[in-house]
Amino acid sequence: MISLNIEKTLGFISKENVFAYEAQVKAAQEALENGTGKGNDFLGWLHLPSSITKEHLADLKATAQVLRENCEAVVVAGIGGSYLGARAVIEALSNSFAWLQDKKSGPVILYAGHNIGEDYLYELTEYLKDKKFGVINISKSGTTTETALAFRLLKKQCEDQRGKEMAKKVIVAVTDAKKGAARVTADNEGYKSFIIPDNVGGRFSVLTPVGLLPIVVAGFDIEKLVAGAAAMEKACGKDVPFAENPAAIYAATRNELYKNGKKIEILVNFNPKLHYVSEWWKQLYGESEGKENKGIFPASVDFSTDLHSMGQWIQEGERTIYETVISVEKTQYSLQVLSDEANLDGLNFLAGKHVDEVNKMAELGTQLAHVDGGVPNMRIVIPALNEESLGGLLYFFEKACGISGYLLGVNPFNQPGVEAYKKNMFALLNKPGYEEESKAIQARL
Repeated sequence: MISLNIEKTLGFISKENVFAYEAQVKAAQEALENGTGKGNDFLGWLHLPSSITKEHLADLKATAQVLRENCEAVVVAGIGGSYLGARAVIEALSNSFAWLQDKKSGPVILYAGHNIGEDYLYELTEYLKDKKFGVINISKSGTTTETALAFRLLKKQCEDQRGKEMAKKVIVAVTDAKKGAARVTADNEGYKSFIIPDNVGGRFSVLTPVGLLPIVVAGFDIEKLVAGAAAMEKACGKDVPFAENPAAIYAATRNELYKNGKKIEILVNFNPKLHYVSEWWKQLYGESEGKENKGIFPASVDFSTDLHSMGQWIQEGERTIYETVISVEKTQYSLQVLSDEANLDGLNFLAGKHVDEVNKMAELGTQLAHVDGGVPNMRIVIPALNEESLGGLLYFFEKACGISGYLLGVNPFNQPGVEAYKKNMFALLNKPGYEEESKAIQARL
């Protein structure tokens, strides 16, 4: 089970003020449970972990097996919540160099549809030219520009290289139950498909087939992932006392820090495998809370790497920041520092220590330095980088996000601001139906 420690924020805010949020948090929890708050048609994630059936997981595993047996590479086509959750878990659990190894235990997982980079897409299609590959196309509508464009290219390439019949076998759609271009394509082509529930928004969808299918194709245990999330669902339940509820405490603490001028939250890890967990978290909180000219700005750093770049700013820059550190208690492997006779690098004082012991002291030393420099610190400890811990961590952040958004007074489940760039892009590209917008934007230019 993960744990949260807010002690290193208490020189900046008081525990009394954090605990003064108890009634507001209770009201937010009840609004989530009863569906009486803003965005209440997107609360399907709330009890998702405990409601996932063995049959559903078996269906996902059977489909994954087909892809694993017939593909050297599988491309996950999706953007935002349609790929970040899956990538966060896969990168956290994967061997950092597995894709370079000749002997692979399963298909290489690649990503497309999350950018409009011509060089990126060209290089991807070139790499796939001599590969048996499949595609997981993740899109509720099937018309999101980035994903639809990539899928159009990948579908044709897969059919050309592998034949129509095999392409049908190795292209899977994760989309709306009834409507949208991706649903029509899946039905017309006869693709195996999974449903994105109507009441789950993209950034909360990691425990739907959106995240679970790519994760199981990558060879990881989705039963354990879901079990970890279900345990956290219970630990963050509405009847758990405020003082014992980590999601409640985290939501209250960050809102109290925000009220006291800490406008930027930096999510910190000391394990490079957590990089994409931070990317997923940034979308979750940025898209949920950044509304009505309000919201904490979510940023992230990978330490100790970024201590040699952003470390200076964090230590001595504008004091509008606080840090939330994810600490991994136990490493998977063991590696000790060697003794060297010449000791030219002066590291013999570390001889015999585990590398993680050095890393943990870097973590503790950084926390003390940053707190001394005026940066409040929260610390989230997870037991290990495994499926259970990650499932728990993801659900913890989701539940805290729902509570925190309601404390802030915004709808945490919509994203009206995302549409602004699309309207301008479509007008500039002269998309049919955007004639008036095209004229207006040309006049501006």
